Amino acid sequence: MSDAVAREAQSQAAPLPAAGVSPRLAALWKRGTDFLECPIAIMCGAMSWVSERHLVAAISNAGGFGVIACGSMTPALLDAEIKATQALTKKPFGVNVITMHPQLMELVDVCAANKVSHVVFAAGLSPGEAMKKAKTFAKVVCFAPAPAFAKRLIKSGADAIVVEGSEAGGHIGPVSTSVLAQEILPVIRDVPVFVAGGIARGEAVASFLEMGASGVQMGTRFVCATESIAHSNFKQAFIKAAAREAMPSVQLDKRFPVIPVRALVNKASEAFMEKQREVLGKFERGELDQAAAQLEIEHYWAGALRRAVIEGDVENGSLMAGQSVGMVTREEPVAAIMSEIIAQANAALSGRHAP
Repeated sequence: MSDAVAREAQSQAAPLPAAGVSPRLAALWKRGTDFLECPIAIMCGAMSWVSERHLVAAISNAGGFGVIACGSMTPALLDAEIKATQALTKKPFGVNVITMHPQLMELVDVCAANKVSHVVFAAGLSPGEAMKKAKTFAKVVCFAPAPAFAKRLIKSGADAIVVEGSEAGGHIGPVSTSVLAQEILPVIRDVPVFVAGGIARGEAVASFLEMGASGVQMGTRFVCATESIAHSNFKQAFIKAAAREAMPSVQLDKRFPVIPVRALVNKASEAFMEKQREVLGKFERGELDQAAAQLEIEHYWAGALRRAVIEGDVENGSLMAGQSVGMVTREEPVAAIMSEIIAQANAALSGRHAP
């Protein structure tokens, strides 16, 4: 049996661990499960090249909520990925689209044509037209880095909010998950709020639920799932890594802002520093204008993540990982990961609320 066929079989046959959810846990995340239309209020973070049909379907089939990472896909590629995911699961899943994508409206049209139930807008304030169109056929989820931003998004039509702290992998903001949760959960009550960034155990899930979250989003914890297509070299890098090795990229010149990317430090991390120095030199010599220089810096990582995830080049590719990577210790099925998290959350809640 080929790896692809095996993953499809695992995805469709994965058991639902939702039966192990305690009454208290079920009550705490009921708003989240109702919104996501699944029994476990755990969303999978949209990780480019990782959050594709196999992992997304496996998470949804296991009772959670898978999310396709559209990233830089063309509308045709997204259409094919959605259809392929639907062939592996009949459960709800979402599609994450980047608001800066040049074909954003076409991507939303593809989601509509395929009757996607949830659209997640990432990387900035969702354009009004795209938000309006998405709301005609799906529930809309947006990311908010601050209370004021969350309120603005809700007024624009967001049906749910994700607050993601700097412990997350990939592109990150400057504020930690614990601080964002304390800032936003007490004041945002109109819509469900999902907490993300550095979450890998059920005790943390239970804690955020008790603070008022409707659920959580986890990415790094699922990278080493058996159903994940990530290269074995990529998975082994995660399994061997410690939390302190997942570091944000560094900006060398304030004239050329770099959105920090948290990843495991390797040769590619060092090469990015050299790339910035090279581009800055070209700018100072008049060989590039500021816009062209900025674009060259931003395009450096194009293909770097694919080199690591798909090709297994863990030295020259990007190893985007959250600080929770230190708690990823083995490769195991999605259903086993879900069951472990639920058991940990149940135990934590039972201990806190025991007579």
